[in-house]
Amino acid sequence: MIELTQHIEMQMSLLLFTALGGYLLSSWMHQPGVVGQILLGLIIGPSVLGWVTYTDFVANVATLGAVILLFVTGLEFKLRDIVSIRYAIIALSGVIVPWVGGYFLAIGFGFAPGKAILLGVALTATSIAITADVLRELGKLQSETAKAIIGAAILDDILALLALSVSIQLAEGSFTASVVMQSVVAAILFLVIGALMGVFVFGRLIIRVDATDFASRYPDFVFAAVMMIAFLYAMIAEMIGLSAIVGAFVAGVSLEAIQLRNSRSFREGAEYLRVVFGSIFFISLGVLADVRAFDSDLIWFVLALTMMAIATKLIGCGLPAWMMGIKIRDALIIGVGMMPRGEVAMVVALLALQGGVIAQPAYVAIVLMSLLTTLIVPLLLRNWLYRGSE
Repeated sequence: MIELTQHIEMQMSLLLFTALGGYLLSSWMHQPGVVGQILLGLIIGPSVLGWVTYTDFVANVATLGAVILLFVTGLEFKLRDIVSIRYAIIALSGVIVPWVGGYFLAIGFGFAPGKAILLGVALTATSIAITADVLRELGKLQSETAKAIIGAAILDDILALLALSVSIQLAEGSFTASVVMQSVVAAILFLVIGALMGVFVFGRLIIRVDATDFASRYPDFVFAAVMMIAFLYAMIAEMIGLSAIVGAFVAGVSLEAIQLRNSRSFREGAEYLRVVFGSIFFISLGVLADVRAFDSDLIWFVLALTMMAIATKLIGCGLPAWMMGIKIRDALIIGVGMMPRGEVAMVVALLALQGGVIAQPAYVAIVLMSLLTTLIVPLLLRNWLYRGSE
């Protein structure tokens, strides 16, 4: 059985079978699909059955899923809907408060300052893919609170990655302000130039191609071109130190206004890809979390880290939203929506582990915290904040 599951075809089949099972489990539990998929990912992963491990293949397919998820999410929003000073304030507070809270929590548990700073960074990120998928399933993706969450979360991830860069430099004793400023300038230039290129260059070019006889003969051409642009943006984002999902989201937002006449809908095609690869992304989060490595001595630290992760996003994001005039229920939704750390914190932990900045116990703690915050958000949104409003 172990040899059979090493084949790529078998792993892909098993992952999709698990995705189907995740939908059934979620339906039985009356919860969003992401909950069942993550739980079944845990079962088929190293934690229980060991049928699927977090191989390069699984990691790569999951990355494709995250990129497609955020591209499809970007297609739901106009650029002006998510660009706001209020969202920037929420994002900034949503990074500073968890960073400080995580740092002092780690110091309290005896971690050295360099490692404590990095553990704080793991609390700053927001996994936009998870909240966006839950809001889509609940039919709330076009609500004002969703726009606030998406707008703030995109900035949140950028700031979290900048914080990671600063933390690694501090831990290595090589911090320079010029390197940080270069990262900030590169991020701003990418967001501005990427959006402008998408709207005024790629968008207009696609519309022109769609108006030709060529598009009538090859209606799939535009879909292939649009997906190429999405992955191009994701690649460029990673090259300059941002997350691939940020690039994919910028691509989606910048192409949102395109209306086609002769070509097949790239929105429909991207949605089919989201169903397949997005499900595998959520399953991979369960596969990545190997609870066998969990030491009973870590239990109090994991619980404290998870509680800090929840509290600091509620305070760091929900409180500023409420202070800026957003209703208290919507402010709570924003705070809860910013809670899931998901793959972003896991990536931070993995980079820190590979760089020798943290050891295996701290890595396991961050992964478990990420998994717990990822699971609790769909439950809170559906069963409490949006109960009865679907």
